[in-house]
Amino acid sequence: WGPIFNSLLFVLSGAQQSATVPIPLPGTSSDLLPHFLLEPEDVYIVKNKPVTLACKATPATQIYFKCNGEWVHQGDHITQRSTDKSTGLLLMEVRIDISRQQVEKIFGLEEYWCQCVAWSSSGTTKSQKAYVRIAYLRKNFEQEPIAKEVSIEQGVVLSCRPPEGIPPAEVEWLRNEELVDPAQDPNFYITLEHSLVVKQARLADTANYTCVAKNIVARRRSTPAAITVYVPGSWSAWSVWSVCSADCTHWRSRECSEPAPRNGGDECQGPELETRNCTSELCTHGTGGTEDVALYVGLIAVAVCLVLLLLVVTLVYCRKKEGLDADVADSSILTAGFQPVGIKPSKADNSHLLTIQPDLSTTTMTYQGSLCPRQDGPGKFQLSNGHLLSPLGSGRHTLHHSSPSSDPMDFVSRFSTQSYFRSLPRGGANMAYGTFNFLGGRLMIPNTGVSLLIPPDAIPRGKIYEIYLTLHKQEDVRYLCRLAVHCLTLLSPIVSCGPPGVLLTQPVILAMDHCVEPSQDTWSLHLKKQSCEGTWEDVLQLGDPAPSELYHCQLEAQACFIFTEQLGRFALVGESLSMAASKRLKLVLFAPTTCTGLEYDVRVYCLSDNRDALKEVIQLEKQMGGQLIGMPRVLHFKDSYHNLRLSIHDVPSSLWKSKLLVSYQEIPFYHLWSGLQPYLHCTFTLERLSTSTCQLACKIWIWQVEGDGQSLNLDFNIAKDARFSDWLPPDSEAGSPALVGPSAFKIPFLIRQKIISSLDAPGLRGADWRALAQNLHLESHLSFFASKPSPTAMILNLWEACHFPNGNLNQLAAAVAEVGKQDSSLFLVSEAEC
Repeated sequence: WGPIFNSLLFVLSGAQQSATVPIPLPGTSSDLLPHFLLEPEDVYIVKNKPVTLACKATPATQIYFKCNGEWVHQGDHITQRSTDKSTGLLLMEVRIDISRQQVEKIFGLEEYWCQCVAWSSSGTTKSQKAYVRIAYLRKNFEQEPIAKEVSIEQGVVLSCRPPEGIPPAEVEWLRNEELVDPAQDPNFYITLEHSLVVKQARLADTANYTCVAKNIVARRRSTPAAITVYVPGSWSAWSVWSVCSADCTHWRSRECSEPAPRNGGDECQGPELETRNCTSELCTHGTGGTEDVALYVGLIAVAVCLVLLLLVVTLVYCRKKEGLDADVADSSILTAGFQPVGIKPSKADNSHLLTIQPDLSTTTMTYQGSLCPRQDGPGKFQLSNGHLLSPLGSGRHTLHHSSPSSDPMDFVSRFSTQSYFRSLPRGGANMAYGTFNFLGGRLMIPNTGVSLLIPPDAIPRGKIYEIYLTLHKQEDVRYLCRLAVHCLTLLSPIVSCGPPGVLLTQPVILAMDHCVEPSQDTWSLHLKKQSCEGTWEDVLQLGDPAPSELYHCQLEAQACFIFTEQLGRFALVGESLSMAASKRLKLVLFAPTTCTGLEYDVRVYCLSDNRDALKEVIQLEKQMGGQLIGMPRVLHFKDSYHNLRLSIHDVPSSLWKSKLLVSYQEIPFYHLWSGLQPYLHCTFTLERLSTSTCQLACKIWIWQVEGDGQSLNLDFNIAKDARFSDWLPPDSEAGSPALVGPSAFKIPFLIRQKIISSLDAPGLRGADWRALAQNLHLESHLSFFASKPSPTAMILNLWEACHFPNGNLNQLAAAVAEVGKQDSSLFLVSEAEC
């Protein structure tokens, strides 16, 4: 029977020529009809991926698929046979794959369906039909939501009909890009027709709402529709009547504040102030007699006398100042590698006046460093074409305290005639300077985060140096154009400290802000220093295990602290190692303080997240008459080559009109990434429809494509709103720019010396400077500290630089006391001593 029945084929009516089914073998199963354990189910074809239909039956000798009335070819079946262990019956499972082309052949005539037919010795059984459909979702919504304005506590409905699709799209709603969940907020309700219902509008419901349709193929978003919930104004109660005035009137007032109108709500109707005549018994008449006239005449006479006295004092002061100026020496004239000596003679007896008195114990001052070569003879002074702050040449040189061999006036004139010589601006907003000795001190440029700590004994005893600290603007340093060529990013301000070449017995610490998000996997950070030839050289690679003898850097989240034994010009730059590298941008909004016309400009600055950049913009806006209109935000800008986009939204159309002709503005990627253009900004020009409109409420979106983004909400009165002005930093931050001696340090000098003498020497059980470094979380710098004569002094210097002026001495004392617990022989300070 086997060979005979396996060779017989039967053809069903309407079947294809290739669709054939073998006759099942009799007697190979029980006498039961087959029943299906697994039947084919409806499926959807997504794009061009084929789908699989499967069925399983027992007892069964054969199973074949029939699709749209035609048998599927035997070779297209994948069959698995087995025996049910519990019943001993034959178990068969069959699968077929359906492609998109097969379905499209009959598309439009009828739906594509398939079913299984199973045989046993007792007969056949058919499964349910499974429909195969091509999934899709059209792009356009049949109905999109429309922006609406509604009064508070009123209901509002946003309608949405999703695009046509198979399977039908599911609908969800977003409010400001966050999912609306009626289960969590019962004030929302989504109808069966996919409309969003806000039962009672609240102020918090003012937002952008987006209808989102999705199925297994795609996800579509509608155009955002804004719901603006406005509050009509209402008067407060009248105040009490004022005291009756001399003209027999009194008044009372009320305010439109219960509630105040918001988001374009109607103003209160009616007068704000009411006056009326007083009753006869309240009115008090008075006559201004000769006494009042005499009083006014006396006051005017006193005012005139005070003005004349002030003019005389000012004139005398100016004349005295002119006489003193001839005796004041400008010590910034010599910044080429030795102690500044100012020569500005105007009198014969003052031709050798020095700004700083020389050390009377010796007639020479000794410096070590490199001396840039000079081409002229010893009797002629000339600056090379290199950087102004050129360090001294290699070797050891002695500079005597004496005037130049030539005439002093001629000496000064030859310096001033050099085309490449530029003296540093004295007393500018971006400069600090002071005179220091072995006691040390500190220089600070207010509101920039830039400071220079000169530790005690960094200057040799018996020496007096005038040290300066300068913050440079990017546009003043031409070398920066090379950064873009070498794919480098400027991450900090450019700072000079000097004069270069002075002898220091231990490192000073230069502090400045940075805008990098540090990570060894994404950034390679370098400290650069300008040489005497004007070129920039790498003096330190952060994270390099090989320590540098002259430089070291402590990198924190927003600032870096640079140990250096050579003064000069420094900058922190970085090279991106991957597209995940990011730098911080500060987003700041400014607008005019007054608006007399119809147009109103909102300026959005995108700055490096450094305090000096913010300070420069604040000063610039003050000159332009601008005010801060929002709290600054931070945006993480990635090295993804995508530009930064800015757009404005939700401008009340009944009050304002945006004059922007495009949907968004862009700032090119390289302008932001290089860090070379300090004041990058975009301006949004709005036009109010009436000069009486003063309330402005809108949103500004700032985002990087495939990156971070921020939404800045504005809601303020352009005529009188100044609530953000308190955020601006004061003009005299951190006190005096120069602090000399003990006043520059948090740790008292005697206690500092006591800690150093106790912890510098190796202690029992590690109770020495190493334990202090670990307690202060500075263990990553142990190799650098160990390379210095006094590791403890380096630790305390770094603590001073990082924690001035708000450092907590009690925390430092606790860390020192913890070291003392490890070795009872140590005599350390306690918290009470600090």
